[in-house]
Amino acid sequence: MLRALVSRLTSRADPDQLALAFDRSAQMLHRLRAVGLRQIEDLVLTRNRSTYVSWRGTALRVHEAFLEAPPEVLRAIVVFVNGRGVARRVARKVILEYPVPRGPTRSRRAERVHPEDRPLCDRLTREHARLNAERFGGALKPIRVRVSRRMRTRLGHYALAASHGTAEIVISRRHLRRHGWDEAVDTLLHEMVHQWQEETGLPVDHRAAFRRKARDVGAVARARRTVGA
Repeated sequence: MLRALVSRLTSRADPDQLALAFDRSAQMLHRLRAVGLRQIEDLVLTRNRSTYVSWRGTALRVHEAFLEAPPEVLRAIVVFVNGRGVARRVARKVILEYPVPRGPTRSRRAERVHPEDRPLCDRLTREHARLNAERFGGALKPIRVRVSRRMRTRLGHYALAASHGTAEIVISRRHLRRHGWDEAVDTLLHEMVHQWQEETGLPVDHRAAFRRKARDVGAVARARRTVGA
């Protein structure tokens, strides 16, 4: 078990580090098997922020952030690996929504708003102000809402102020075009719950506090569709 991990680490890790890597990987594999994982013999924990979960044959690679994931997210990994069709697409969405901490990265050129999308950005920003007043009692800070043409796998995203200096909410232009304004507003409200989490000092995730607040404000706790649906 964990043959790939051995080949990756033995050349540069001391025995204590290697033992820790084995323990963490074995723990993750045990948790996934407990919720139904089949046909996987080896597991490697990664820090790859572009691919959270991947596998080939009987070897599975999972981002180390999922060590702390709740059972429903672990079950989504299992369905993503072992499932098919619609269930697998839904599981993929759950995995992508799980907040993976971002470490230092090479700076990427900020996406500029396309001139044709500026009216949409303005309209979404006004919608944010309305929802803030009606659903959050005006407790949230004013925030930039941007439309993204780069975003292809997610409906929306909340960029934390702690990580980016200035918080913003980003809504996929593809989502707007394919699913319409009402569903985009649902996504905006979902991301506003993440904004509330950060501004009140809570972890930004999809656990119990998020679900309670989502119910309180009428937000959809899980996206109802994928971007390509």
